[in-house]
Amino acid sequence: MNSVALARSVCVNGAENTRLIVLISSVATIGGFLFGFDSGVINGTVDGLQHAFSSSSAGIGFAVASMLLGCAIGAFFAGRLADNRGRRTVLIISAGLFLLSALGAGSATTSWFFIAARVLGGFAVGAASVMSPAYIAEVASARYRGRLATVQQIAIIGGLFCAFLSNYLLAKLAGGSTGILWLGQPAWRWMFWMQAQPSLLFLLLLMPIPESPRYLVVKKREVDALLVLTRLYGAGVASVKLAEIDASLAQDHHRPHLSDLVNKATGKIRPIVWIGVGLATFQQLVGINVVFYYGAVLWQAVGFSENDALLINVLSGALSIGACLITVLLIDRIGRKPLLWIGSVGMTVTLALLTIAFASASLDAQGKLALSSDMGLLALVAANVYVIFFNLSWGPVMWVMLGEMFPNQIRGSGLAVAGAAQWTSNFLITVTFPILLANIGLAGAYGLYTTAAALSVFFVLRRVHETRGKELEQMEG
Repeated sequence: MNSVALARSVCVNGAENTRLIVLISSVATIGGFLFGFDSGVINGTVDGLQHAFSSSSAGIGFAVASMLLGCAIGAFFAGRLADNRGRRTVLIISAGLFLLSALGAGSATTSWFFIAARVLGGFAVGAASVMSPAYIAEVASARYRGRLATVQQIAIIGGLFCAFLSNYLLAKLAGGSTGILWLGQPAWRWMFWMQAQPSLLFLLLLMPIPESPRYLVVKKREVDALLVLTRLYGAGVASVKLAEIDASLAQDHHRPHLSDLVNKATGKIRPIVWIGVGLATFQQLVGINVVFYYGAVLWQAVGFSENDALLINVLSGALSIGACLITVLLIDRIGRKPLLWIGSVGMTVTLALLTIAFASASLDAQGKLALSSDMGLLALVAANVYVIFFNLSWGPVMWVMLGEMFPNQIRGSGLAVAGAAQWTSNFLITVTFPILLANIGLAGAYGLYTTAAALSVFFVLRRVHETRGKELEQMEG
């Protein structure tokens, strides 16, 4: 696809060009796919990393979580950079970083080189995680904005699923993640190199898409903004939307700063910022990425083989996609808040069942955890139902809300802070899991995640406000 092809997609007779909006939103969601792939690929490489770098459990925990440090930094600076250089520019930078990280992680000969490559990929994941939903929210109409932004989560889970499936197939072909494949390289290196292909595709497809019209208005490029709005909505609607965006900025139209997050009258951080941080943090405190990052380790710990554990990850990925498809149908009909509290209740129950199952585990002769057949089945079913509840609710809805809940003037800064909080929480949960596993066991770790899920129910009911059907210019800080 090139700029000429895109130009032919402009609206005709003043009608909204839904095809173009869906097209450019789909390009943005490739960032979500890479976010998921980069997050999930590590799942099947833990044994290979231990073998290649002779790392301890704590060392592997840090290597697995190292990307998340970059994610927090990338999410924070992406919001600020997007306010200065544009949403599209940040996505292009992230695509280049995805490509470099995939090549570097697969080629690493030392743990420090590997960590550096993963941190670089973290910059890309952090930037894409906040900028893809923000870009979609800023080009899509309110009546289907939630559905398009939810496709971002489907792309994330699609990336996770493809990473799990790729890892499974490569490991099976090589006889294990440390087995030798093409060019005399072990399978775990090829698991990382597989990401180079979608990274390059993302980079190429980003070139012809337009910049966000709301960013252009903030930068006082009204003529450019009007051209983009005309392509998206038609000439008549474009002028109205331009006036609405201008009006939302009229009382506070200046270059965005982090200080905008503070209410000038009270001197306190705006409540909407705390709600964003709460949403971002609770999404991680329920422990979802322990399943995504350590799924293979988790299932091997309760008696499954490496091959079966990787296959279970594929099943979890498929269930996640199905759950997100349900969210696409519901999010613009029943709203964001109901989905969040339903998900919180469901996760609380399923995590509690997992805690009970893991509490019954014993140690076998090799010192590994072993579950009875009944408790093993309970753990397997509860874990996958938990994944369904997460991807029906907090998985997609949190990113949808972060992309749309902040007023135009503070969207970049609000995303910077909330995104950094999300990835910092992700890092802490991920890096502490091996430590919790060694000291208080699976039951203790999942007991903590159960408590966080229960607390999230009250947070949603008391603090979260519905955004369904509201234009971005109606959002209040």
